[in-house]
Amino acid sequence: YRPQTNGKVERFNRTLLDEWAYLKPYHSNNERTEALADFLHTYNHHRCHTALGGKPPITRVNNPASQYT
Repeated sequence: YRPQTNGKVERFNRTLLDEWAYLKPYHSNNERTEALADFLHTYNHHRCHTALGGKPPITRVNNPASQYT
């Protein structure tokens, strides 16, 4: 319930609406749901984030999936 946390969540929700949910007219909810996986991959691996110096979030992960050390 901290304002900093709420702001981050609100911004992510807005990004979801703008760049995934209402980006284009989907023919069904299933089609929209299927598009979510592609959006999340793009968001986490390719979309630059100003808070991370223009890098995607995956660069902050110490042990990405399938790279166990």
